[in-house]
Amino acid sequence: MLKRRSFHYSFFPGTASLCALMAFAAAASAQTPAASVPAPDTVNTAPSTLQSQLQDFGAYVDSARKTFDVPGIAVAIVEDGKVVMEQGFGLREIGKPEAVDAHTLFAIASNTKAFTAAALQQLAEQGKLKMDDRVIDHLPWFRMSDPYVTHEMRIRDLLAHRSGLSLGAGDLLYWPPTSYTTKEVVEHLRDVPIKNGFRSGYAYDNILFAVATLVIEQASGQSYADYVRTHLFQPVGMDESLIDKTYLKPGMDVATGHAKANFKNLEPVPPMAWLNDPGAGGIYASVHDLAKWMNVQLAGGVLPGPDKDSKPTRLFSEDSQQQMWSMLTPITIIKPPIPELAPLTPHFYGYGESWFLSDYRNQRLVWHTGGWPGMVSRITLVPELHLGVVVLTNQESGAAFNAVTYRVLDAYLNPSQKTDWVAVYDKAVKKAKSKADDSFATHEKARDKNSKPSLTLANYAGTYRDPWYGDVVISSEGGKLRLRFSKTAQLIGTLSPWQHDAFTVRWDDRALNADAFISFSLDMDGHIREARMEPISPLTDFSFDFQDLRLTPIRKAEAE
Repeated sequence: MLKRRSFHYSFFPGTASLCALMAFAAAASAQTPAASVPAPDTVNTAPSTLQSQLQDFGAYVDSARKTFDVPGIAVAIVEDGKVVMEQGFGLREIGKPEAVDAHTLFAIASNTKAFTAAALQQLAEQGKLKMDDRVIDHLPWFRMSDPYVTHEMRIRDLLAHRSGLSLGAGDLLYWPPTSYTTKEVVEHLRDVPIKNGFRSGYAYDNILFAVATLVIEQASGQSYADYVRTHLFQPVGMDESLIDKTYLKPGMDVATGHAKANFKNLEPVPPMAWLNDPGAGGIYASVHDLAKWMNVQLAGGVLPGPDKDSKPTRLFSEDSQQQMWSMLTPITIIKPPIPELAPLTPHFYGYGESWFLSDYRNQRLVWHTGGWPGMVSRITLVPELHLGVVVLTNQESGAAFNAVTYRVLDAYLNPSQKTDWVAVYDKAVKKAKSKADDSFATHEKARDKNSKPSLTLANYAGTYRDPWYGDVVISSEGGKLRLRFSKTAQLIGTLSPWQHDAFTVRWDDRALNADAFISFSLDMDGHIREARMEPISPLTDFSFDFQDLRLTPIRKAEAE
């Protein structure tokens, strides 16, 4: 099962960033049964600020869970190299008794990207590559759709969302899961359209991290999974972390993701393995392990020794970290959707090598988010305070992880005031939902309900080919049209006439929340020239990049 999201939520719900979809689509009413809150797995002596401002933290997290309908949340806070808190709240899965704890594994999705950047920087330190090498120096067959971009694309560019590709371009090659290999995904880049200027601006992508995955494998001689496990997980002590779902075993302490089918009803969704773009978002981890990762990051790459007298060793150099945390791509700062979110508006905002960079209350933040089928997360570092917080959730509510994150940040940065970020984000969620309802109402108002398709339904059936995705098949079955993406098992749905030669596609998997319009254009002889698609709802995750498809009917002989 697979769905939307991808890998970054912005400050404000409802903005087009990575998968801002469910950051605001969660219902405001609580449907998740409350679980007893276990005692913290690790609570070290905390600063007085934390003790005074977060005494009610458990109740606050539970209010976020209930408001945004999140079954389980795990949180870890680190400061000055110590774990201040690591704790689970709520349930691993609705309807089952197992509670989330500090060792519960969650899919961390795009928080994986920082591991990919660290791997490349390690290989650069070993002399196996340079971050400013051309990609074609390591993958000679690599091609973008523009020869200049192909020639000038550097390894560092793969990590910076500045390639000229549009938001989420090419995501349908692997999201929902497809049968393409990683190399096939990257080979298809030659046909993915470039819509913006190279290095001219920010547009979040995942597909170039598939390229980064292959560069790591070529330079190291290891698979991506083996490299990350050996050179990152093991030195940091992340003994619980896994590369993807295929390493999960029965009985493991692992959260189940949950999604709102039809944007309404909370349902468990099966775990997903992302085998053809692991460097973009494949890792499963616990807050216990991610606390270690945050401490290494905050220590400038220094690994903790077995005892206080041990000579420190490094995961990566201080220079490498500065490169990862230096802004490569500025991001436009937008007006918040509601006034109450104004305090979160940064003075600067941009992207480095797999990290977002911004500020909050006069402190620099280094952070990232992740979105997965049924799970979203956020890691936030405050380098000058040696402070870090990670929030993992098993529902698609960016509002929940943001509300929890900013409560922790306020305890350190704004101790004189307690903002109820749950209430603030709840208001923003409701506004975004209302705007989505208005969008569909506009479509309904423009619809000519008396119109009919130009052709008989059977004449719309056939195989359609897109240059970068491949084949999409429409068949006539029992008087209905059925649409199937040839490489994506989950994208199967039924077409219903909308108006004229436009139809709606309603996917069988209702948790995808990605129903689409498909419109056919005819030539002067009444033959189908092309079909175009686009999502119906503005809440649909941008990774369903239907709008980039150019579906042309092909002859039966070509289809075979």
